[in-house]
Amino acid sequence: MTKLATNPALVALLGILTGSAVGLFWFWRTAAVLVQQAIESRPAPVVAEGKDHGWDFWTIEIDGLAAELKDEKARLRQQADALNQRSARLDSEQQELAKVRAEIEGMRTEINRKVIEITADESKNLKGLAQTYSTLSPKGAVAIFKEMDDTTAVKILSLMKSDVVGPIFEEMARTVGPEGPLAKRAAILSEKLRLMKASKTTAS
Repeated sequence: MTKLATNPALVALLGILTGSAVGLFWFWRTAAVLVQQAIESRPAPVVAEGKDHGWDFWTIEIDGLAAELKDEKARLRQQADALNQRSARLDSEQQELAKVRAEIEGMRTEINRKVIEITADESKNLKGLAQTYSTLSPKGAVAIFKEMDDTTAVKILSLMKSDVVGPIFEEMARTVGPEGPLAKRAAILSEKLRLMKASKTTAS
């Protein structure tokens, strides 16, 4: 043992081995610390867009499908708007049609009110009166018609000949009644008489 301690070569070898072992120990210890620090300082992985709802992939095909769905949604919205506009237009046209129909019914009612007809049970008496008044002078006939309502007067005048009715209207236009000249009433009777004859012609 004393010989080994006094041998310089052996002492040098032991020193080299001991230093190498100590160096390796500190090297591995330092390396482990550096590796741990590197792991802790590494940034978290970035999740790609489209993977947040269970998706683990996102491709060009999916982008195309999403674009098609978006276009289809826009097309359906346009169709819905067009249908709403058409429905509103139809409602407006129906209201206008109903208004026109009401106006036509009103005109028909007014025409029926103005048109005078002779019923079968009064025809005989009216014909007798027409014959009687036809023999009177225009002035005498006007005096009677002046006291008569328009409906009865028109019925009698319709049964008289035109060459008799003409002079009666002329005389009426020259006659002054309680409310002024009878020319206005002559015009009213003439118009009602025209409507009555037109109604008879249409019916026949």
